[in-house]
Amino acid sequence: MKRDAAKALYEQQGYMSAIPILSPEELQQARDAFADLERKHGEDYTAYSLHNVHKEYDWVMGLAKHPKLLEAVTAVLGPDVILLDSRFICKYPISKMQKSNGVIQPNNTCDKEKDGIEKPEAMPFVAWHQDMKYWGFDGGPVLSVWLALDDSLEDNGALQVIPGSHHSGLLPHYQSKRAGNMLSVNQEIPEELVETEKAILCPLQAGQMSIHDGLLVHASDPNTSNRRRCGYVIRYVPTCTYPIQDPERPRTFPATVLVSGVDKYNHFSKTSSL
Repeated sequence: MKRDAAKALYEQQGYMSAIPILSPEELQQARDAFADLERKHGEDYTAYSLHNVHKEYDWVMGLAKHPKLLEAVTAVLGPDVILLDSRFICKYPISKMQKSNGVIQPNNTCDKEKDGIEKPEAMPFVAWHQDMKYWGFDGGPVLSVWLALDDSLEDNGALQVIPGSHHSGLLPHYQSKRAGNMLSVNQEIPEELVETEKAILCPLQAGQMSIHDGLLVHASDPNTSNRRRCGYVIRYVPTCTYPIQDPERPRTFPATVLVSGVDKYNHFSKTSSL
């Protein structure tokens, strides 16, 4: 697909999926390197806590600056692009959970209710949300990447999106009432505001990526398979964006990197060029 057509499709539906990025050799190298981090830190940590490690590991920066990945990103955002933030997210397989009284319990751990009785934890999921809700910047869009290190399919909790929902602007988010939400501040768009009947699944093969707009409503279900679902999530913005002080959107950006073009604005004063 030509760049102009790709940009038009992205702007219309708010996402694109199944974009091939990594060669088999590149994918294996990334999986091997991630396995080293799992051995070093443990899976409880690597599930969600590998945040902004693109400045710590050259191989991670290599993923974030992969030429095929940046080709798709710059087709949407233009030639001058900053890496805003990144994180590995893993949903580990059901085989690493224990069934207790018919309820799946991650990592053999329990929560205690007020009466002291232990109850099994819920399976991890990602609630319906928009990435922009807690990102404190303005002046331009954010584009989110999911670069799949594993196959991402329906049974292991692939991304679901509501096409075109980015045109509705920023929706209200409240604290999720469901246990297991992986989002860092437990945010969730109320169900009555989500047109779930329009939801589209975005399956990926390992080495492919999806991209979506920061206002696109999206979510993912629990991993009910016996396979891991791991991906590298990267946020990109055009250099014209700038940080703002907003208590409703408190996220700061200590690890920004210019990954394409030039930055004539220098709105993110700590941005480096690697």
